Amino acid sequence: MSNPRPIALRTVSERTPRSFPRPQGPEGRPAPIRAVYATHAFDVEAMRNHLPGDVIRRFQRAVRHGERLDRTLADRIAQAALEWAVERGATHFCHWFQPMTGATAEKHDSFIAFDDGRPLSRFTGGMLIQSEPDASSFPSGGMRSTFEARGYTAWDPSSPMFLIDRPTGATLCIPSVFVSYHGHALDLKTPLLRSMEAVQVQAVRLCHLLGDLDVDRVVATAGPEQEYFLVDRAWASLRPDLLICGRSLLGAAAPKGQTLEDHYFGSIPARVQAFMHELELELYRLGVPAKTRHNEVAPSQFEIAVLYEEANVAADHNQLVMELLKRVAERHDFAALLHEKPFAGVNGSGKHLNWSLADSLGRNLLEPGSNPHQNLRFLAFLSAVLLGLHRHGAVLRATIATHGNDFRLGANEAPPAIISAFLGDQLDRICTAIARGEALGTSPDTAMIALGVGHLPELAKDSTDRNRTSPFAFTGNKFEFRAVGSNMSVSWPLAAVNTVVADGIRELCTRIEAKGAGDAAVWAAVQDALVETAPIRFEGNNYSAEWVEEAARRGLPNLRKAPDALAVLESAATHALFTSHGVLAADELESRFHIAVERYITTAEIEGQVLCGMVDQHVLPALVAERTSLASDLAALRAAGIDATAADRAAFDRVHDALQRLRAARTAVDTAVEAAAAHGMERARAWAGPIADAVSQLRAASDTAEALVADHRWTLPTYREMLFQNG
Repeated sequence: MSNPRPIALRTVSERTPRSFPRPQGPEGRPAPIRAVYATHAFDVEAMRNHLPGDVIRRFQRAVRHGERLDRTLADRIAQAALEWAVERGATHFCHWFQPMTGATAEKHDSFIAFDDGRPLSRFTGGMLIQSEPDASSFPSGGMRSTFEARGYTAWDPSSPMFLIDRPTGATLCIPSVFVSYHGHALDLKTPLLRSMEAVQVQAVRLCHLLGDLDVDRVVATAGPEQEYFLVDRAWASLRPDLLICGRSLLGAAAPKGQTLEDHYFGSIPARVQAFMHELELELYRLGVPAKTRHNEVAPSQFEIAVLYEEANVAADHNQLVMELLKRVAERHDFAALLHEKPFAGVNGSGKHLNWSLADSLGRNLLEPGSNPHQNLRFLAFLSAVLLGLHRHGAVLRATIATHGNDFRLGANEAPPAIISAFLGDQLDRICTAIARGEALGTSPDTAMIALGVGHLPELAKDSTDRNRTSPFAFTGNKFEFRAVGSNMSVSWPLAAVNTVVADGIRELCTRIEAKGAGDAAVWAAVQDALVETAPIRFEGNNYSAEWVEEAARRGLPNLRKAPDALAVLESAATHALFTSHGVLAADELESRFHIAVERYITTAEIEGQVLCGMVDQHVLPALVAERTSLASDLAALRAAGIDATAADRAAFDRVHDALQRLRAARTAVDTAVEAAAAHGMERARAWAGPIADAVSQLRAASDTAEALVADHRWTLPTYREMLFQNG
C-alpha cells in the first residue's frame, strides 16, 4: 500500500498564494475600505436609499425602545429589503438563527410568487417578521417531544439583515430568534436579548440613583477576539481526527513546537496573508468591523479581532467570522481549526470576550472619569460588576464548560477554571483603600480625590498592566472574559455576563436606596461592596499552584472539569439568578443543562471512537509492520551466521514492548467505556475521569509508537508537517 504523505507533501510544497478579485477604485487602484464596507448589509445607511426618512425614524424608535413593529412598517421595510437584495442578485431569503448547537441554521425560501400564473418576486412584512422551521431535529433539552415539531423564527430588527453571496447565487439573511410553539427559547440569541434588557433596566436605575436622570437606555457592548489554526487541506484530508473532531487526537510532539517563541507577532506567511486579506474583504462587505490580525503564540496559529458593537450584533458578527474563516480558508487550500486544543504541547485557542456598558449619552460606564462625579459613577459600576462576579462567578464558568475547553483552561496558556477578577495594581490599591475606609472623613468627592481617583483615565489606560492569566480582567475601560472557548458562540457567555452584572447592579441599587440615596449613600454602598468582593480580586499569577490553594482559602470554587461546572446550572441560586431577571425560565435553564451534558458526552464519545479507529487502522498496522521488518532483519542475520548486536535486539524489543503497551491501552479504553454509566451526569463524569485517563494512556502509547516507526511506514501527517509545512 502506498503512503499518501509524500503526495500530500508535494502538493503542499507547490502551493502559492491565492489571487482573488479585489475591488478597484479610480485609475485601477485598490478601492478603499469605505467603498466596500457594509455593501452586503441592509443597515440604516442602505435603508436611506430605499425608504423615506419618517419610516426610518419609526424603525429606529422601535428598535431603540424595544417596541413591536406594526405590520405596515414591516411591509415597507420588507419591500425595501426585497428591492435591495434583488438588485444584488438575491433569489432567496432565510431566517438566520442560532439553535443550541453552537452553530447557525438557515432554511432558504425563494422570493418567487405567481400572479395569474406569471412569476414575480414577493416579500412581505409577515414573511420578514416570522417563519416556521421544523423544530423537531434541533436540541431542546426535553422542552418538547419529538412529535411536537412546530417552532418559530422571529426577526431581530436590532441586527442588520445581510447578503451571503456565493457563486451559485445570493441569499438575504435575516438575523432571528428561535422559539417553540409555547414560546420557549430554543436558541442562544433569545436569552442574550433578554439579558441585555435585564442589565439595561438595572443600569438605568443605577444611573438615576447617581443623578444621571437623562439616561434612558444602557446597552451591553462586546468585541470578541478570535483565535484559530490554519493547516493545509492536504494534511487535514489525511487526518480523520481533524476532519471529524477538529483537533488532533494523537501525534508525537514536533522537535521545535513554540519553544523559541518566534511565531508570535512574527511576519505573516504569504499564503496566510492572502487568506486574511480575502477574509477581511468578505467581512467588510457584511459590515463586520475587522480590526486586528496577527500571528498567535503557537506555530500556524493566528488571531482576528473586531471593534466594539452592541452585544447581540457582536454575537451575530462573531458567528459570521467563524463561518467565513472556514469558507475562505477552503478557497486558499487551508483547513481552519477553531477547536480549543487542536494540537497537544502548544497553546490552544480562545475567544477573549471584551465587554462593557454604554449609556444613551454615548458614555462608556466603565470609563474612569476625570472629575469626582465621573469617578463615582465608574466606581459604582465597577463595584456592581464585582458584586455580581463574586456571587455568581461559577455561573460564568458553567457557560464556557465544554469538552474542548477542559484541555485548555488552566494549562499554562489560558485562565484557570477558578473565576477571579484582575483590576491592576493601582486600581486594586484604590479599591482596597476605599474598602478599609481610608480618607473617608470628608465628602465623597474629596475622599476620591485624596485617594488619587481624580485622574483615573491615565491610570487605567496607561499604567494598568495586563494580566494574561486572569479569566476576568479589567483592561482600561472594559472587562475581558478570557476563558471563552474559540469555537463557542459568544451569545451564551454574553447572556451570563449581562445577567450576573444585572444582579450585581440590582444589589448595589438596593443598598444605595436602603442608605437613603445621594452621593454619600452611593459611596457607602460602594465601600460595602468592595469589602465583600475582596476574595474575587486577585492580582497575581492565576497559573500558579499557590493561587489554587489561596482560592480555596477564599472560598472560590475550582470547577476543573466541565461536568462539575455544568452542575452549577442545576443549583437553586442559578435558577433564581436567571428567572428573577427574566432571562431564562426554569425549564429553559434546565434544558440548557441537559443539552450541555449530552453534548459533552457525545463529543467525548465521537473522539474516543475516532481515536480507536485511527489506532486500529493506522498505528497498530504501522507498528506491526515495523516489528515484522525488525524480526526479518534479525532472522536474516541468523541465517547469514551473523550475531545480532545488542542494539539490534534492543530495537526489536522496544517496538515489541510498544506494541504490547498499545494493545493493552486500546483494550483498556473499551473496558472503561463498558464500565461507565449508560447516560446522564454519571456518564459525563466517567468520560471526564476514568475513560479520559484511559484515552490519555492510549494516546501516549500511540505517540510512543510514532517515534519508533520508520517514516515511510507512518501514514498519518505528523505534527512537524501540520504545524510547520503549510506552503
